[in-house]
Amino acid sequence: MSTTQNRSGARSFSDVSRRLTTETKASFKSSEFWAYVLVAAGLFIASAVVDGEGPGGFTPTEVWRLVTFLTIGYMVSRGLAKAGSREPYWSDGTNSDRR
Repeated sequence: MSTTQNRSGARSFSDVSRRLTTETKASFKSSEFWAYVLVAAGLFIASAVVDGEGPGGFTPTEVWRLVTFLTIGYMVSRGLAKAGSREPYWSDGTNSDRR
């Protein structure tokens, strides 16, 4: 890191790397996304296979209701994850050379 001196005699840093942050990793890289996709697909497959007749039937309306609840839960968990974490990086390189 080099320093320069201005007219008033104060030093300023010219080659300073800044530590920046992004939001959390992309949603498709998270395990909760893949769990959400698998459970939603499982619900739709189960609805297609299981007979919806009778008192304990698994109707398409019930499946859509469950998938809606599942989606709300996923969105809340994703929002909490974004609110509580950051992924740091350096403006001039990677984190591997920083300690």
